Amino acid sequence: MNGRRAADRMYQVLVNQAPGIRERYQKKREKLRGIRKAEAWIYLLFLNIGYHILRMRHLGQMGKYPYYEYKPLYIKDSESSLSKRESPQEFAERLLQYDVISFDVFDTLLFRPFSEPADLFFLVGERLGYMDFKRLRMEMEWKAREKKHRNTGHHEVTLEEIYSLLAVETGIDKETGMRAEEEMEERYCFANPYMLPVLEKLRQHGKRLIIISDMYLGGQKIRELLKNCGCGEFDAYYVSCDADMSKGRGNLYGYVRQREETSRKFSFAHVGDNEISDRKNAQRCGFDAFYYPNVNQAGNQYRSEDMSVITGSFYRGMVNAHIHNGLTRYSREYEYGYIYGGLFVTGYCQFIHRYVNRHQTDRILFFARDGDVLMKAYRLLYPSEAEKCRYVYWSRLAAAKMAAGYFKYDYFRRFLIHKVNQGRTLKDILDSMELEDMLPKLCGECGYTPDTKLTDGNADRIKEYLEKHWNLVMDHYREQLEAGKSYFSEILSGCESVVSVDIGWAGSGAVALDYIVNQIWKMDCEMTGIIAGTNTCHNAEPDFSENFLQSGKLVSYLYSQRENRDIWKFHDAGKDHNLYWEMLLDAPHGSLKGFYLNDDGTWRCEFKEPAADTKKVEEVQRGILDYVKGHIRHVGRDEKMGRIWGRDAYAPMVMLMRKENAVFFEERIIDEVSI
Repeated sequence: MNGRRAADRMYQVLVNQAPGIRERYQKKREKLRGIRKAEAWIYLLFLNIGYHILRMRHLGQMGKYPYYEYKPLYIKDSESSLSKRESPQEFAERLLQYDVISFDVFDTLLFRPFSEPADLFFLVGERLGYMDFKRLRMEMEWKAREKKHRNTGHHEVTLEEIYSLLAVETGIDKETGMRAEEEMEERYCFANPYMLPVLEKLRQHGKRLIIISDMYLGGQKIRELLKNCGCGEFDAYYVSCDADMSKGRGNLYGYVRQREETSRKFSFAHVGDNEISDRKNAQRCGFDAFYYPNVNQAGNQYRSEDMSVITGSFYRGMVNAHIHNGLTRYSREYEYGYIYGGLFVTGYCQFIHRYVNRHQTDRILFFARDGDVLMKAYRLLYPSEAEKCRYVYWSRLAAAKMAAGYFKYDYFRRFLIHKVNQGRTLKDILDSMELEDMLPKLCGECGYTPDTKLTDGNADRIKEYLEKHWNLVMDHYREQLEAGKSYFSEILSGCESVVSVDIGWAGSGAVALDYIVNQIWKMDCEMTGIIAGTNTCHNAEPDFSENFLQSGKLVSYLYSQRENRDIWKFHDAGKDHNLYWEMLLDAPHGSLKGFYLNDDGTWRCEFKEPAADTKKVEEVQRGILDYVKGHIRHVGRDEKMGRIWGRDAYAPMVMLMRKENAVFFEERIIDEVSI
């Protein structure tokens, strides 16, 4: 007993005192078997000497779960430029000179939407209702290979052999387990879009195409997967578990040559993603090797890992396969939308969908301009709810004028207090308030000129004058209220409850519209505001909307004081963090100036000029919507395993917002898509 206690104390001292040491030691230990486990203790001793004696403090910090992640991003060009290859047609032309062309399967002809192949086992485990299945499945495969090596001298195993062992050690029925894994492979595998035209051209020229793969799935199953993914039939399938040989050892290539060269010498080409087994070993056996870099190896160095394991794997796998397959060199704006906006928009739409269905909401109002791409994405994800969606012209400017009678303090803060000492003249200020006809009398009474600059020294005097003539101020906005009522009467017709969708941050647009709709226009329609994020601890008014968030009148997706509080503390508008998100949701039209009446009594909207290059805004949107389409295609609309939580949606942007990557944003986005 005393010996056990001493060992526990030693473990606490050597392993548990520093999280980074524990993480590194456990990772090392998991890779070792048998007598080699002693190496882990030697490594542990080294870690403790480095941390405690040599003061190597980084050894105490966790690498897998950093508090906030940092990776340097590629800033010289778009990320896809790193992997852009010759066209598929040009590549096929180079392959036409060979008699036999062989292809690797996984990560060459077929992709999975995962950053690590074994992450598929999470989905298999869910199907089987078995916890910790990924780790168990990997362990059983390793044990099956070790057993096969002891008995035969090689490590090539079949799926049946893996599940035979797994069934003994877990209780999972072998046939049930195998069927679940095969079904998951069928569900998630998809064709590499770069390789499909290559295969098509080679077949048009009658070339002999074969498969050479190191895999525990047999040739028949590989054949089915390739056919189901649109890669067609191949002339032969050589798979390691069928031949008891492998590309990794190199002997599978010799076996292929022996089988293929029946009457004369053939020239062979091989295409694959592994530097050793697909390139060097193929060359040693007389194949001309054409290396196709692994998309995850190319992209993972730029992908966020500080995410929940399944969502993170889906995200990284999808982005890597799309950006690094070599087919297209995308624009910087497109990649900003696809890599950093797509996950967020998909997750935000899921969040809206859950709220709308849980509360049986009649209509979804997507506020301009943020709602432009959001509504497009929502309709892609939930086409049956398209009739519920309305793109609504609304802005904080219009809200400030129309609700000025009740939200008077915010009216003056927006138009006066926030504009002091910015070089704005009184003419500029009253023009923005649409009170230009009051300027002469204001100047005459207060002793100013139209060119007088608004400062903290005269702002109170201007405010006093406007308050003195408040009824006249309100008269200027009556037409806008009347026109706005006509506009919203059509939108809210037949609705008892609606939600409004915006980026945020205070949620004042939703609250102001609720007041106007129900208190001024008396439309009796319950309104809830859904926002992406709230004011944070860095705002001058961090509690600005707390009463509405507490009551549920406002609902936030990414973070709030209640959820993802670490992000609530991280997000800082003073560091342009709001701008990163607003640029994702920009629209190719100006913001709403207000509602106005035509001479015939009908209403019209007037807009400011677009501040951004509309073509580049459209590129950002195209990237976002392509990601949404990819999510639908590869993950599905079902949120059972594809749900994107707010903290995961924010994670890729954390890296972008780090000061070390500030140049990425400044050089690649701000100058090109300013708002």
